[in-house]
Amino acid sequence: MVINWNFIVEKIPLYQQAAILTLKLAFWGILGSFIIGIICSAINYYKVKGLNIVVKAYIELSRNTPLLIQLFFLYYGLTKLGLVLTENTCGIIGLSFLGGSYMAETFRGGIEAVSKTQLESGMSIGLSKFQLARYVILPQAFSVSIPAIGANCIFLLKETSILGAIAIVDLMNVTKDLIGMYYQTVESLLMLVVSYLIILLPLSLFLTWLERKVRYAEFGS
Repeated sequence: MVINWNFIVEKIPLYQQAAILTLKLAFWGILGSFIIGIICSAINYYKVKGLNIVVKAYIELSRNTPLLIQLFFLYYGLTKLGLVLTENTCGIIGLSFLGGSYMAETFRGGIEAVSKTQLESGMSIGLSKFQLARYVILPQAFSVSIPAIGANCIFLLKETSILGAIAIVDLMNVTKDLIGMYYQTVESLLMLVVSYLIILLPLSLFLTWLERKVRYAEFGS
């Protein structure tokens, strides 16, 4: 098997453009999932009457339906209701909707890891609910949740490979088009693998470093 390096060099700009778009969509999707996760975990923690049932239903719906189906509903289904969204908007909403449920469960686990003794100590010195959350619950919940948060971020970045199903020109879409037009399967897949490796490896290393940094700050000298 001989790899066509000229083809790879020629098509690198296409992968660069697709990688930039993939990163943009992943960034906004992860940010949206963070916001949704924090809101949902806060509702569950404070047991907001009525809303906690909605949150539980959302988490079950999101975690038990494939992203592809969610994207199809957003992109094709909503048009039947008169609501037309762009491909990129559907991609961001889909990633946020899926990731929000995982982030909510991650934050819930982190919050539950905070001991009741520390909560009682905070209340005994007169801290309000907001101050208790700001200075006691969130810092500890975040440090405990870092590994799971990192795993969720990497998971959502990988899930961007599905966005091509709704005509988003992401890395996977570019690869399928090149294979279909030029039949350069090995070269196209090689560039796809390298592209995701370039994106995911630095993120994985950074999250590993961050986890060690936080743990050292918490339990170190």
